[in-house]
Amino acid sequence: MLAPVFSMKLNHKIFPRMAAIAKFDGTHPCLTAATTAGKVFIHNPHKRLDRLGGRLEQNKTNADISLLNINQQVSALCCGSLDDSQRDMLFVGTQTNLLAYDVENNSDLFYKEVPDGVNSLLVGNVGTNPTPLVLAGGNCSIQGFDSEGSDEFWTVTGDNVCSLALVDFDSDGNKELLVGSEDFDIRVFKDDEIIAEMTETEAVTSLHALYGSRFGYALSNGTVGVYDRSARYWRIKSKNQAVTIHSFDLDGDGVPELVTGWSNGKVDARSDRTGEVVFKDNLSTAVSAVLDADYRMDGKDQLVVCSMDGEVKGFVPTVSENKQPVVDLTVQQDALRELTQRKQNLLLEISNYEENSRVAVKLESGQSMPSNYGLIPANTQLQTSLHVVAGSEECPAYVELTVRTTNETVVRCVMIFAEGIFDGESFVIHPQQNELSNMLQIPIYPPRDIPVDLHIKAFVGYKNSQQYHVFELTRQLPRFSLYEICPEGYTEPKSFVKFDVNERVNRVVLWANQNFLLTNEITATGGELDMKFLSARTQLPIHITMSSQGQVIIRTDDIGLAGDIIQNLASFLAIEELQSLAEFPDHMEELKSTLVKVDELHNVCKQLTAEMADHSNLIRSLVVRSEDAGLLFDMKNMKRSYMELFDLNRDLINGYKIRCTNHEELLKCLKVVNQTIQKAGNLRVGKSKTHVISACRSAIKTNDDVALIKIIRHGTTSS
Repeated sequence: MLAPVFSMKLNHKIFPRMAAIAKFDGTHPCLTAATTAGKVFIHNPHKRLDRLGGRLEQNKTNADISLLNINQQVSALCCGSLDDSQRDMLFVGTQTNLLAYDVENNSDLFYKEVPDGVNSLLVGNVGTNPTPLVLAGGNCSIQGFDSEGSDEFWTVTGDNVCSLALVDFDSDGNKELLVGSEDFDIRVFKDDEIIAEMTETEAVTSLHALYGSRFGYALSNGTVGVYDRSARYWRIKSKNQAVTIHSFDLDGDGVPELVTGWSNGKVDARSDRTGEVVFKDNLSTAVSAVLDADYRMDGKDQLVVCSMDGEVKGFVPTVSENKQPVVDLTVQQDALRELTQRKQNLLLEISNYEENSRVAVKLESGQSMPSNYGLIPANTQLQTSLHVVAGSEECPAYVELTVRTTNETVVRCVMIFAEGIFDGESFVIHPQQNELSNMLQIPIYPPRDIPVDLHIKAFVGYKNSQQYHVFELTRQLPRFSLYEICPEGYTEPKSFVKFDVNERVNRVVLWANQNFLLTNEITATGGELDMKFLSARTQLPIHITMSSQGQVIIRTDDIGLAGDIIQNLASFLAIEELQSLAEFPDHMEELKSTLVKVDELHNVCKQLTAEMADHSNLIRSLVVRSEDAGLLFDMKNMKRSYMELFDLNRDLINGYKIRCTNHEELLKCLKVVNQTIQKAGNLRVGKSKTHVISACRSAIKTNDDVALIKIIRHGTTSS
C-alpha cells in the first residue's frame, strides 16, 4: 500500500524522537533533527539558507545541510508556529534550557532557563486558550511559553514527562493535552485540570493523535495500542521497542493508520480499528522518527522514515487503476500462515475429542479407565480466593491467590494474565508431579494501589492425565488490596485530611467494600462509619471515619495515599468539586527543608556560573598572550601562558563536574517539590484542585514558604 519514492543518506546521526519537518520560510519543507556534539542539522534540498553565521554554519560535505550549534546535549526537539504567520520556528530543549529559534532570520526568538529540564516538546493550542504555546514537559511538570517566552501555562504531573499530544478528547471542539509519564499513566488535561487518567504497564514513551477522540500510544516495553477516549481499542506487544508512532492515511479513506517505527529497523502500519498490519518495511538500523510532509514538493504527502544512522526513506500510497489499494503480498502470507496454524489446532482438538469418545465407549462396556484418561467429572468446579499476607524484612507483602477444585482432580498448571504486576504480562505456575493436589497458592505482588483484572486459566485433570480441561475465569484485585483490618495497639496517625460530602454513609461503606480486600464486609454503626486499616507494605495505619452529617476524616501519615483515597472516593461518588483541610506536619517540614536546599543549590549554580565566566575571560586573554609570545619567539612567556591555560582548563573541567552534580541534586529536589504540589492537589477535586496547583506555583515563584504551607493546608491563602 506504500511504495518507496526516495532514499538518501545524510551521514548524521538522528536521535530517537528528535526530528521534525518544518517550513521555516513558509514554503520549503526542511528535515530538522538533533544529532551528536550538541548540534541540530537542517536538511533543505530546495533552497540554501542565506543567513549563516552565529549559531548556523554550513556543512562541509553536504551543501543541503546546515548545522545549528546548541552546545548542550539536546533532549527534545519540535517545530511549529506561535503566531499567525506561515513560518515555522525551531524549538530545542536541553536539561536546563529551551531555545526558540528563527531559522529563516538566523536569530533567537527567546532563550529560557527551565530548571525542570525538557524531556518532550509540543506546539499547539491547549483547551480554550487562543494563543499557541510551546509546551515543555520535564521533571514532573509541564510549562507553556508564548512567542515572547512568557510562562503562560504550568501544571504538575505524577512523574517525569515522556510524551505529549493534543487530542480533542471530549469532542467539544477544543484540544486537550495528553501527557505520558514514567509512572505508567496517561493523563488528560482540560486547560490545567485533569479530566481522565489511564494506567498502563510501563512508561508511556509516545503519544500521537489519530482522528476525533482516538489516539495511539507506545510503551517502553514494546507495547503499541489505540485508545478512543478512556476505552482501549486494541494493543499488541513486541519483543522489540517501539521507538516512535505516527499517523498516516495509507489507503485514502480519510482515516489515518497508526505507523510505528521499531528498534530493529522495522516500520509497520496498522489499522486503527483492529490493529491488523496493512504495511511493513525495514530500514538497516533502528528507526528514530516517522514523519509526513510533501517533502518532494510535488503536491503529494509522503511518509518519511528516518533511521538513527541518518538513512531517510520516503513512501507514497499506491492505488491501482480501479482505486483499490494494492495488496501487500506479505500481508497475504501472514494471513495464510495464521489460518494454517488455526486449522492445525482445530484438527488436534477434534482428535482429542475422538479419543475421549472412544475411551468413554470402553468405560460404558465395563472396561477399566486408562491411567491417562482426560475426562473429569461433570460437576467439577474451580474456586478462587484472595487474602493479604503481611510482609517482612526478607519478603515483601503480597496477596495470595488460592485456586482449588471441588473434588479429587488436580490443578496441573495455572496461567494468569494481568497488566502491571508481573515481570511481563503473564505468570505461569506448574508444580512437580509429586506435589500435585487440588489446590495451588500463588503470591501476587501489586507494585502500586491500582485495580487489576486477573485472567486465570487453570489446567485440571488427574495426576496421570495427558489431556486437561481448561477452566477460564476472571477475578478482580481491588485498588487497595494490600491493606488489612488494623489490629489493636497501633498509634493513631497525627496527619489527617478532613472534608465534607453530601452522601449517605452506606454509599461510602459500599465504596470501601468494593475497593479494599476484606474477609468480612464493613458495616456502618449508628449511622456513622469507623474503619481502621493497616498497610501490609509499610505497616502504617490508616483510619477513615465518617459522621452522620457527612464529615469524612482520613488519618494517615502518607499524603500520597490520602490523595489516592480521595480521588478514588470522589470518582465512585461522582463528586465534581471537593475542598479539604489537610494537616501533614512531617511532609511540610520535609518540603521546607527541600525548598531551603533548592535555594542553596541555585546560589551555588550562580556562583559557579560567575566563576566560569571569569575563567573564560582570562582564557581569552591568555590565548592572545601565548600567540603573541609565539610570534615573537618568546618561548619562556609562551610556555608560562600555556601552563596557566592548562591549569585554567583543569579548573573549568572540575567546575563543570561540580555543576553537573549540583544540577542532578537540584533536579531531585525540584522533583520532590513538584510531586508534593501534585499530592496536595489530589487532596481536592475540580476547580479547588486546579487552584491549589496554580497558587502553589505562584508561592514558589515569590519564595513565600508561609503562603505555600497555607495553600497546601487550606487550599487557599485566605484562610
